[in-house]
Amino acid sequence: MPGAMKTITTTNALLLLLSLGLTDWPYAIVHAQGLFDFEREPINYHNRPANNVVTRLQSGIDSGKVELVFKEPRGYLDSILQYLKISKSTQSLVFSKSSAQLRKISPSRPRALYFNEQAYVGWVQDGEVIELIASDPTLGTVFYSLKQKNEAKPRLLRDKGQCLQCHAQRRTRDVPGPVVRSLYTGSDGQPILSFGDYVSDHTSPFSERWGGYYVTGTHGKMLHMGNLLTDRNQPPSEIDYSQGANLPDLSGRFDTRPYLSSHSDIVALMVLEHQSQMQNLITRALYEEVRGRSYDKARESTQDFPSDLSKRLVARAGNDLLQYMLCTGEFKLQSPVRGTSEFASQFSARGPRDRKGRSLYQLDLTTRLFKYPMSYMVYTESFRRLPSRVMIHIRRELHKVLTAGSAGDDYAHLNLKDRRAIFEILKDTCPELSDAW
Repeated sequence: MPGAMKTITTTNALLLLLSLGLTDWPYAIVHAQGLFDFEREPINYHNRPANNVVTRLQSGIDSGKVELVFKEPRGYLDSILQYLKISKSTQSLVFSKSSAQLRKISPSRPRALYFNEQAYVGWVQDGEVIELIASDPTLGTVFYSLKQKNEAKPRLLRDKGQCLQCHAQRRTRDVPGPVVRSLYTGSDGQPILSFGDYVSDHTSPFSERWGGYYVTGTHGKMLHMGNLLTDRNQPPSEIDYSQGANLPDLSGRFDTRPYLSSHSDIVALMVLEHQSQMQNLITRALYEEVRGRSYDKARESTQDFPSDLSKRLVARAGNDLLQYMLCTGEFKLQSPVRGTSEFASQFSARGPRDRKGRSLYQLDLTTRLFKYPMSYMVYTESFRRLPSRVMIHIRRELHKVLTAGSAGDDYAHLNLKDRRAIFEILKDTCPELSDAW
């Protein structure tokens, strides 16, 4: 079997592995052929043109309509965030050496991350480049870099595959995408991989979050891995996690003056965790429909259309996305969470809002992340432009959940009041989901 696998095509490998019930088929193809399957047809990730906020920024630079300003000590960072409409309150500080510019990252010089629904920006003190990730409605997620060199027309360069070594695997749902990892980290910033690591999203216990990150804010009795420098000779069971808990500010930890903010806000981190995996599930749903349609196109016209295979691909990806966007399995907060920056108030003030003034951006932070447990990412271009089969599936199944007569189903965490509120908000603000209801 291993020898034969090397010679079969990607499409045939996909069909064979699916027929055998092997759900980790992308990895079999990767190991057999040395490429991620999305790098080939029908997705052809690297060879298809991108169209997102970063490509539009580059077009503006090329035409002279946009000028990026280079200013020390942060180079192009301030100007890029202004163009992309990313608030400095989203700043999250990572001191683990877990990115491409690891040699310049340490507990005394953490990497800064900033984000909104369309883009993520990474900045390192004295770094050679600014790193960018863009959400793309046709490709999923695309990676870029910008040299920190003062030029008349700077170039945002698309990654050719290096970023995929960490950003396209099980941690990202087997698609190119962002990820928030939690790592035990030594005093030199090196991750202690022998201790294990975690991927963080809204389902993660607090005890497994933010290793290698600075975290400012209060969270009561709940403990997390943030703010801690781990001794390699001390097993995780002996770590005093209370030493990193409820940190009001970063004074005494490192010099915050080069940064846009003195915060690494816990609420911003919680939203970032949720958003990163939501983005990956949107990409996965896109890819699965593309794969299914490609398979159907190759079949004889006399066969049923769409095929059972493409239906299964769409249903599986659509159901996974639906469960996540409705916050299924969310970790229940045991204490209220409060940040230290303006992030929570800025985020909760956003819209669109329904006729009662409610918004999916409103935060709870007492027992759960959102006041209305439904992801705001349904407003993004990537979600709104999901292809028709998966969107129809999500729309139909979501309507069933929100109009159920009782809460005794797979979404029992949503009481009837929650369901009604989400239904009404979507009806007023998200026609892509609610127009057919």
